[in-house]
Amino acid sequence: MPRDNRSGAWGGHVDLEVSVRESGDVRIVDARGMITLGEETDRLNRDLQFLIEHGWRKILVNIADVAKMDSAGISTLARTSMALTKAGGSLKLVCPAGRVREALELTRLTNSIPTFDDEATALESFR
Repeated sequence: MPRDNRSGAWGGHVDLEVSVRESGDVRIVDARGMITLGEETDRLNRDLQFLIEHGWRKILVNIADVAKMDSAGISTLARTSMALTKAGGSLKLVCPAGRVREALELTRLTNSIPTFDDEATALESFR
């Protein structure tokens, strides 16, 4: 899975950083930056699909450090959640209060994907 940090179109600005770690049988995907239409969303989608294809069924996406997410990012999360549900798994999010959380609530994504304010509570919900 690619883990490089790419420079954005505006010079040294990093659009999206993604890293993956484990906690028991849960894979935690940490995202930092912006999840917007284009390479950022494509990259997150590829990373999430990689995990599903390799048998991971409990995935927690930590978007606490995401400054901006547009409809493309929201769609990626929704599609990933549906794919995991079909495979017998589940997707959960860590997203504290703020603009990104408001966007998730406005689009009602928080009604279909369990969303938590902190990682500890989210991890406990998998048990």
